[in-house]
Amino acid sequence: MADEYDVNSKRLTGTGAASIGRARIRQVVITVSGAGRLTMTSGNGGATKIDLDFAAAGTYDIFIPGTGVLFEADPYIATATNMTAATVFWS
Repeated sequence: MADEYDVNSKRLTGTGAASIGRARIRQVVITVSGAGRLTMTSGNGGATKIDLDFAAAGTYDIFIPGTGVLFEADPYIATATNMTAATVFWS
């Protein structure tokens, strides 16, 4: 039988801490108003864990395979170019 995990979500609308603590990000849904970029680090100034570019305005669903990306420190949105909002799903 496969392992089951509680999955949580949070909507973010700008740069700064996600305020969710240590987490394993499994999916990101992002809406951008034009060509944009999303960069997430493990804590403020920590290692870059997710760095995505978007070519045009729209909503993008980014599924992260396996067990997701581990953020040892609170996930921090360092860059949110043209980001309207992003919802992160984590366990």
